[in-house]
Amino acid sequence: MTATAATPSPPEAKTVLITGASSGIGALTARLLLDRGHRVAVTGRDPRKLDSFAMATGRPKHLMTLVADAADWDETQQAVTRTVDRFGRLDAAVANAGFTSADHFRTTGTAISDGDPALWPSMVLTNVLGPALLARAALPHLQESRGRLVLIGSVAGLKNAPGNLYSATKWAVTGLAENLRMHATTVGVGVTLIAPGMTDTPFWDNGAPPPFAMPAEPVAEAVGIALDQPSGVDLNTLTLRPIGQPI
Repeated sequence: MTATAATPSPPEAKTVLITGASSGIGALTARLLLDRGHRVAVTGRDPRKLDSFAMATGRPKHLMTLVADAADWDETQQAVTRTVDRFGRLDAAVANAGFTSADHFRTTGTAISDGDPALWPSMVLTNVLGPALLARAALPHLQESRGRLVLIGSVAGLKNAPGNLYSATKWAVTGLAENLRMHATTVGVGVTLIAPGMTDTPFWDNGAPPPFAMPAEPVAEAVGIALDQPSGVDLNTLTLRPIGQPI
């Protein structure tokens, strides 16, 4: 008799909360996870974008949309609480919300030398405070599920650029991921930093992406890879650059 390979069992469905996921990397990540049978909650500040995203996915039983500002503690805490109330648990939280202020797309000078300081506070709060708030709200639930915290950083957080405050915020995310890991690993929670290079997303609304920019799908796949790690394995850093990006 010829032996036949056993059909692998599908992975256990997880509950994942993604901040800033009504478009771009977050939205594609949510779609990928829904396609794999997971339950997904997404946050965003614009209810119309969230409604449009929900209608496009057509997964009302497995998708929850939440109007929340990633830089607001009360709203972040409520998003985590409502996710757990709806789906019964939290297996992963993805700190995806982030942006760069419009003055970083200037063709001359730098943001620090000639940018508009009035544009900086919301960027710094979303990019740096946001992941810390999500970690604070989600870690007790992730400890219970032996889950994972994923932070979307950037190559800009690994390679400096002159006078670039956005880069400084992403360096902060890189440091936050490591000091979170040092704590979370002692309570059974994994922490993964994903650092994409130049990616063709709405990030570039204030300027055109370079011709070699990669699509957002590989970044979403990287999140999937992090969540698929077996129990006891902590995948800490994934850096993705498009071919052609020299920095």
